Amino acid sequence: MDRFELRPLDAGRATVKFPTSLRLVVLILLGLFAAPQIARAHVGSKDVFQQVEAGPYKLFVTIRMPTVIPGVATVEVRSSGAPVNGIHITPLPITGEASKHPPTSDPMQRSVADPAFYTGSIWMMASGSWQVRFEIAGDAGNQTAAVPVPAVALSTLKMQRSLAILLGILGIFLVVSMAGIVAAAVRDARLEPDAIPSPSRKRRAILATVGSLAFMTLLIWGGATWWNVEAASYSLDVYHPLTVNPVLNGSQLDLNVLAYDGGKERDSRSNKDFLPDHGHLMHLYAIRQPEMDAVFHLHPELAGNGDFRMSLPAMPSGEYKLYGDIVHANGFPETLVSTITIPADMPGGTPGPDDATAHPQPLSKGQLGDSYKLPDGFVMVWDRPSTITADTAYTFRFHLLNPNGQPATDMQPYMGMAGHAAFVKTDGTVFAHTHPDGSAPMAALALANEGGAMPAGMDMGGMDMSGHDKPLSNTVEFPYGFPSSGRYRIFVQMKHGTTIETGAFDVTVP
Repeated sequence: MDRFELRPLDAGRATVKFPTSLRLVVLILLGLFAAPQIARAHVGSKDVFQQVEAGPYKLFVTIRMPTVIPGVATVEVRSSGAPVNGIHITPLPITGEASKHPPTSDPMQRSVADPAFYTGSIWMMASGSWQVRFEIAGDAGNQTAAVPVPAVALSTLKMQRSLAILLGILGIFLVVSMAGIVAAAVRDARLEPDAIPSPSRKRRAILATVGSLAFMTLLIWGGATWWNVEAASYSLDVYHPLTVNPVLNGSQLDLNVLAYDGGKERDSRSNKDFLPDHGHLMHLYAIRQPEMDAVFHLHPELAGNGDFRMSLPAMPSGEYKLYGDIVHANGFPETLVSTITIPADMPGGTPGPDDATAHPQPLSKGQLGDSYKLPDGFVMVWDRPSTITADTAYTFRFHLLNPNGQPATDMQPYMGMAGHAAFVKTDGTVFAHTHPDGSAPMAALALANEGGAMPAGMDMGGMDMSGHDKPLSNTVEFPYGFPSSGRYRIFVQMKHGTTIETGAFDVTVP
């Protein structure tokens, strides 16, 4: 089982230089009370895990995106296939004029202990749809591949409490010292040596002290106002997902996706520029809450600008969490989140050819194991790693067996891939829809690799694997890493003949 530890590099917000020492005091004092503002892109799973084939070279790529922009992304690559002598990486937008003018690439560092393992870091300077381009050199020749990444600011960072307390004390000392200097100047500046200040001088010194403190208070207030404007300006760059309003009329689901105007061209996102991914403009997961005992993988159709519609199949009543994956024309992916309530005895429509469903046991009944028996007698088996930890990249492997315990035959591609998987945290804070090639959407991969190397698992026809001469295996692998500790439920889908099988597995990540 492929596994390696990830060591993310913390990146903070770009340092702001105050024009005066008093504004520095304002920053110090505000640091004592500042709290992070959190927004989640792709529902808590910001990192990218991707397997890429570039000619004879095979790369397992992990990209840890920063939570603030500008920020530093860390890149780790494990190579296989033909030996690799060196890798250079470059960040650049997927589309637009800037994509035609890449900056100078940076070399990745090769591990002394493991020559097949490379590490590096790159600056992501602006929000938007980016790619990390890999220039691979080896005895088999030079190749280029690219992995798309969404670069968004997810939060503002909080100053370390110990540093804030230390700087706050120093800031208070600075203010008090300045008031003391003013008082001493008024009281003692014109005195002869060894002379004692008169009562009137002492009174003027007290008044000067009060006046100087009042003046500095006004300066601090003005500095705080200035800082609030700066903070508000930065908060506009924090990622805000598109809003989706679901309306249910009988079994007809209407999802209205609203455009987002971020005030800047690069931050605004349209509701009418979606790209098909695996043949569909939206991949919608509906998961019944809180037991996660019913899951549907559905595909609404676009009826108008931002208006997705479909007739729902028969579904057990209850509240469902909706996760809708879309991809914009520039390759930027989003997961839209909402909820609906399915009434009892809702008439169900006919499922689409790519729609799938499963009804695993409720979470409250205990954890599902490494083997999941399907309604038709087939069994899906997970080669569970002996240990699973957060912030670690894995290749999770699953097998489909027939009722006799033998490898399933007549395996078919499911929407162009050997399988699909959704990793969902039971509290709803993490959702990631992944494929055997990785977590990046295929539409974005196609844009990033236009004219270059194709991602693993994707043929030159785009999404169609039916023409492959080699029979499709009953084993599928998904590169992924759990972003945080907690309990997760994994839904895995594979297809044999005309049947789409959905297995479910539970894991608790310490």
